[in-house]
Amino acid sequence: MANTSSAKKAARKIARRTEINKARRSRMRTTLRTVEEAIASGDRNKALEAMKQAEPQLMKAAQSGQVHHNMASRKISRLTRSIAKLGK
Repeated sequence: MANTSSAKKAARKIARRTEINKARRSRMRTTLRTVEEAIASGDRNKALEAMKQAEPQLMKAAQSGQVHHNMASRKISRLTRSIAKLGK
């Protein structure tokens, strides 16, 4: 348990950031899931719309350190390629 006032403040800050981080991570995963479900169902238009929502969420998560930047770029690349295959 925190004893000093600075440690108590740090604990409060950590708790606030944890809530924000959890919400951002959850939002990112939800948008990715909608893209993957649209791809699985074969609906190209729905997948494109979902991708427009997911890409900014993923890059924001990478910027804030939630996920690695390379992981976010790789995910976007693979999903975009999967959506492109639907058109063929």
